[in-house]
Amino acid sequence: MTGADGFLGLDVGTSGVKAVVIDARGAIKSSVTVPLKLSTPQPGWAEQRPQDWWAAATTALRRATRAAKRTRVAAVGLSGQMHSSVFLDARGTVIRPALLWCDGRTTTECREITQRVGEDRLREWVANAALEGFTLPKVLWLRTHEPERFARLDKVVLAKDYIRFRLTGALATEPSDASGTLMYDTARRRWSTEIMEAVGLPVSLLPDLGGSSEVLGRVSAPAARLTGLLSGTPVVGGGADNACGAAGVGVVSPGDAVASWGTSGTVLAPTAEPRVDPSLRAHTFCHVVPRTWYVMGVMLSAGGAFAWHRDVMARELRGRWDANQVLDDEAAAIPAGAGGVTFLPYLQGERTPHRDASARGAFAGLSLAHRRAHLTRAVIEGICFGLRDSLSIIRGLGLPVASLLVTGGGAKSPFIRRIQSEVYGLPVVRVNREEGPAFGAALLATVGVGAFPDLATACRATLKRLRPERPRPEAHRAYEEPYRRFQALYPALKSAI
Repeated sequence: MTGADGFLGLDVGTSGVKAVVIDARGAIKSSVTVPLKLSTPQPGWAEQRPQDWWAAATTALRRATRAAKRTRVAAVGLSGQMHSSVFLDARGTVIRPALLWCDGRTTTECREITQRVGEDRLREWVANAALEGFTLPKVLWLRTHEPERFARLDKVVLAKDYIRFRLTGALATEPSDASGTLMYDTARRRWSTEIMEAVGLPVSLLPDLGGSSEVLGRVSAPAARLTGLLSGTPVVGGGADNACGAAGVGVVSPGDAVASWGTSGTVLAPTAEPRVDPSLRAHTFCHVVPRTWYVMGVMLSAGGAFAWHRDVMARELRGRWDANQVLDDEAAAIPAGAGGVTFLPYLQGERTPHRDASARGAFAGLSLAHRRAHLTRAVIEGICFGLRDSLSIIRGLGLPVASLLVTGGGAKSPFIRRIQSEVYGLPVVRVNREEGPAFGAALLATVGVGAFPDLATACRATLKRLRPERPRPEAHRAYEEPYRRFQALYPALKSAI
């Protein structure tokens, strides 16, 4: 390729790998997504083959670089699903399929960590509770249940960092992803030798650390032939998908917040210091901005819950490009509160606020008078109620939230944007780019090669906030009783599920 410089962001998601090429003004030169499949060998388990990530990444990179035409990719930024464990032997060979962020098999290992360390020291050492989604319990699960494979283990890396390894040969990560492993001292920004010693693992299992906008490797000649990138192209540290998604809508400074609907759902608010929820219901991670952290609440099934509902309850719409719109239109005809139907979106367990991998979803309040439209409305409201739980925790930590940036599936639908605004009681705002974490990763690439001095400047130069969706006070009040029902349902069903 020849021509003007472009910057490529690659995001390794759960449902697909996305590659985006932008120019220095943030204009999209190309955008390609290659789908991925999720394996669930047992209930509550979730796996993917890292080799499939690499195959999808090479396809996405090849198509994106080709579609960008006369644009020379000057740098690459990487993003990816957090926590998901890639186990490598000394030759860099994948030992087994990756255990994903939504895999819930490690409850015993989480109890072991908590018993050995205690929640006070977890709070001090790694700023988070021992939860099934994190990486450390997965390593302990491998040690206990697959000792032959554990004996081969040389390095544990995360999804985007496996792609970096295949692109450049470098085994490295950066603070935003490292802080989601439960093996990283989030406050001091270093691997936690204390927790590794406590659980009997060597720190040598962990990759080198660098900055999110620092060049941590360059595209090798073999990878260049597979991807269409030029050999020697710099690859920056990048970031975890949630941090890059926040960067992709300009949420990089304290005072802002973003609600995201991907397969999972999150509410994220940056902070200038590592604030930790005393009850460890929310997470405290490093942002992709130096000397910046964020507090985040996570629900494991947001867009995933809606997709399940669509695929199960609206099978006749399968294959239609407007299936989501049909469901939105049906739900829009139902008043707030879904006619008394309440949906718990805990289809794969839940993190915030319940920290319960065994939690499961439910519809409650059904009658013969209810139709699919009521269930659809209840699903959308249930997802929003789950995100409101996270928002309440963030505000309770003293982080002001005057409005919410929205991104992902919940930002694309005008109906769902309105429901979010009314449930939260806040203005919700979109930006003029909706490319998700891949866009944030591309912005980190611009900083890494000096196109912008820092990420905040890059965001201001490439993103524009659109007109906010403001809630009517009476519409917000209409959700108080349905939200109370939602909050009461989990404890009522806990003993029975």
